[in-house]
Amino acid sequence: MGELRKPFLLLALLAVALVVALELGAALLTGGGDAGGALRDSAGQLGVDVGDVGGVTEPAGRGTGALALIDVVALWTTGLFCLSLVLPDRVQGRIQGVATLIFSVLLLLGSVVLLVVAFVELTVMVSLFLAAPFGTLAYLAVWGFFPVGDAAVLLGLILLLKLVWAGLLILAQPRFLQNKGLVLLMLTTLLCTVVLEFLHRLVPTILVSITDDLGAVLFAVVAIVWGLILLIGSIPAIVKAVRATATTSQP
Repeated sequence: MGELRKPFLLLALLAVALVVALELGAALLTGGGDAGGALRDSAGQLGVDVGDVGGVTEPAGRGTGALALIDVVALWTTGLFCLSLVLPDRVQGRIQGVATLIFSVLLLLGSVVLLVVAFVELTVMVSLFLAAPFGTLAYLAVWGFFPVGDAAVLLGLILLLKLVWAGLLILAQPRFLQNKGLVLLMLTTLLCTVVLEFLHRLVPTILVSITDDLGAVLFAVVAIVWGLILLIGSIPAIVKAVRATATTSQP
């Protein structure tokens, strides 16, 4: 299969790092636009006069940011591959298990927190929207005008970078395709990105905030699953490292 091609591996790390950075910065890159006119139009369709409204802005949403919980696993995995370039296998084997254990615990905690927050927010959204007319207007004022176009551009860029990341990993070492866990991670992150775009296009604009939050709940659950996989997978590595340390310490 050939040796590991280091430049491609380092470029893959850069690509997935950009993905995580874009997802974490999604709240700054989307949303914030004026939605006062859209609120008046929607209120008029409901037969309610809201007068002159101002300061109503488009929400950034949680879905794209929640993708970072999954893609940080891809960043971590790629980082471990790159770590092998600078550390001897013996040293890396001893620290990888403990480091992955700590990372998985932090990932699980962050995912659980986001899951609770997104679920509570989703419940509030649905409750307000169904409480017509004034609850619906309250929903519209806060979440009713999702920036679907801006989010689509951002998700398109993120999807492209993920494809570049996957392609660069394969170019770096074709044997990565034999790693079932890595292939499953690639498919998971690509599928989740497509699912979020689908959720944004599934319903009218005024309901996209609800489906976006639904996506955040889904991605938090997926991240919890990956956190558990990493947690369980780190245990054999830790046991092996402990045994190796005990063996070398014997006189």
